[in-house]
Amino acid sequence: MAPKQDPKPKFQEGERVLCFHGPLLYEAKCVKINIKDKQIKYFIHYSGWNKNWDEWVPESRVLKYVDSNLQKQKELQRANQDHYVEGRMRGAAPNKKIPAAPQKNDVKTKKNKQKTPGAGEGTSSGGDPTHPPRKKRARVDPTVESEETFINRVEVKVKIPEELKPWLVDDWDLITKQKQLFHLPAKKNVDAVLEDYANYKKSRGNSDSKEFAVNEVVAGVREYFNVMLGTQLLYKFERPQYADILANHPDTSMSQIYGAPHLLRLFVRIGAMLAYTPLDEKSLALLLSYLQDFLKYLVKNSASLFNASDYEVAPPEYHRKAV
Repeated sequence: MAPKQDPKPKFQEGERVLCFHGPLLYEAKCVKINIKDKQIKYFIHYSGWNKNWDEWVPESRVLKYVDSNLQKQKELQRANQDHYVEGRMRGAAPNKKIPAAPQKNDVKTKKNKQKTPGAGEGTSSGGDPTHPPRKKRARVDPTVESEETFINRVEVKVKIPEELKPWLVDDWDLITKQKQLFHLPAKKNVDAVLEDYANYKKSRGNSDSKEFAVNEVVAGVREYFNVMLGTQLLYKFERPQYADILANHPDTSMSQIYGAPHLLRLFVRIGAMLAYTPLDEKSLALLLSYLQDFLKYLVKNSASLFNASDYEVAPPEYHRKAV
């Protein structure tokens, strides 16, 4: 029997495309193509963005640059714009140039450190960790659509336990102010944290259906983490480190390299992503109960998972790359 041939890529090197990042589509260019184990991946450069944002993505995240997909891009942008209108997504509206306004937030943040910071891409000023600016978008349609679409969508809120909020502040401060980096690979990576949680739930004698649900939730959290890390969970100062990790570990999932602090940042962002899932209200409520249970597990094990000693001062040569 003749061996199966590798799948044929839908896109070519140098082709102008649209690429998903979170719920939105961005104009991009296909720089390189890699086919391994029958899986096609594209090295994408987002138009108008620094090369630090370049990344390998699966074919499922790439669309042809055609009118129908451009229309889809606009619809997603308008739906996202409603988040700003409603005040549900705070921070500077994405723009191609970083506005001067976020620089003021540094002062404000020091006064309000008890508030929960989100993990953001960070602007050159560091931004306000409580409501970080979302990642710069190559193009923004200023038109605000009727709010009907957004109102009909189930709003998803993942509540960060009070015990974990101070750590989010410390994490933000260590990286954006003290210019330290979380040591990678992590002593205990995200996969290990999730596996320990699944084993912990199984040890409590759950039914087969609950055990299956826990496994599904753990797999989902891992998938969200790997998809969102490079685009939404890093501060600007961490991006060169991320680029080095990608270069040195091209075939390794980021959940096998990063640790609990970055996983916690995911839960600041994940609610906005879940709002775009096709789950009904009842299913979302069930999912949220599992996510909240996992956060309680992080609280219970916070002493071993979150420690400032896991960070190290970045060397001078790294600072030059991070400018």
